[in-house]
Amino acid sequence: MGQTLERLEDRSGGPTVRGMKLFAGNANKALGERVADYLDTPLGRLTSTQFSDGELRVYVDESARGNDVFIMQPTCSPVNDSIMELLILLDAFRRASASQITVVMPYYGYARQDKKIKPREPVTARLVADLIEQAGANRVVTVDLHAQQIQGFFRIPVDHLYAGPIIADYMVEQGYKDQEDIVVVSPDVSGVARARALAETLNAPIAIIAKRRPEPNQVDIVEIIGDVNGKRCIMIDDMIDTGGSIIQGAEALLKRGATEVMCSCTHAILSGNASQRLQDSVVSRTICMDTYPIPSDKVFPKLTVLPIAPLLGEAIRRIHQNKSVSSLFNDH
Repeated sequence: MGQTLERLEDRSGGPTVRGMKLFAGNANKALGERVADYLDTPLGRLTSTQFSDGELRVYVDESARGNDVFIMQPTCSPVNDSIMELLILLDAFRRASASQITVVMPYYGYARQDKKIKPREPVTARLVADLIEQAGANRVVTVDLHAQQIQGFFRIPVDHLYAGPIIADYMVEQGYKDQEDIVVVSPDVSGVARARALAETLNAPIAIIAKRRPEPNQVDIVEIIGDVNGKRCIMIDDMIDTGGSIIQGAEALLKRGATEVMCSCTHAILSGNASQRLQDSVVSRTICMDTYPIPSDKVFPKLTVLPIAPLLGEAIRRIHQNKSVSSLFNDH
C-alpha cells in the first residue's frame, strides 16, 4: 500500500538483526508485535504488572546482556503510567547490562508543553526528555513531534521520523494528485511546512487557517488564507485530540465555498467523544497512522488507519546496523 511502504517492504529481506532485541511495554504492545513481525524477530519477553498499591512491577524475562535493546513505548494514555513504565524499563535494561538502549516512542507525550507561555508554567516536554535520558536511554526514535525543538531537549541522538510521505503516497494512490480542485490546508500557521510537503507531492496549492487558542483544547478561527472556493480540501495536522480544531476548521472552509473537507494526521488521540464528533461532523473522512493505539470502540466508519510498523522497523534495522536513517526520506 503506497510507494513508501512498498519500498520499505522491499528491504525487509535484508540481513538478520543478530544481537538486537525488541521489547514492548504496555502502552502499545500490538504495535510492538507488528514491528517485530516486520523485522522477522520475536518480541522480547518481559513482565509488567502492578502491585496491590498501584506501583509498577517490571521484570525482564530473558537475558539482555551485551544486546542492542529497543524499547517500544509511546507515552500515550494513561500518559503518566506509560512514562513511569518506560523509566522503569530503562532502569531494568541498564542494570541488565544491555550494550545500547534505544527508546522507540512513536508518540511523544507532553509535547504540547514545549515552551513557557505564561508566568510560572513548566516546560514539561523538556522534563520528560531529561527523565528519559537520566534513566539510561542512549538514543530515541520518535515520529512527527508536535514541536521540532523537542529534539534539542535531548543530549543523546534523536531520530525524528516523518509519516507525511506514507500519507502522501496513500493520497496519490487514492487519485488526489494533479487534480485542479484539490487544495491542501494547514489548520494553523505552525503546520505550514507539513502542508507544503503534501501539496508538493500532490501538485496542489495550499491554504492556511489562522487561529488562536484562548485555552487548551479551545480554538477561535481568525482567518483563512488562500482560495478554497469550489475546492476539495485536505487538512493535515500532526495530531487530532478532541477533534474540535479540525471540525471548526472544516466548517469554516465550507463556509468559504469548499465542496468537501477531509483530514489527515499522524497521531489519532481521539480523546473523549472525538470519534463520534468526527463521524457526525462535516469532515468527509479521517486518515491517520497507528502510532497511537485506537481501541475498537473509537474506530468509526469515516476513519482510515495506515500502518507505521514498516517505517519503524526499517529505522530500527538501520540504527542496529549503523546505517543512515535520514536516507529513508531521500525521495521526499
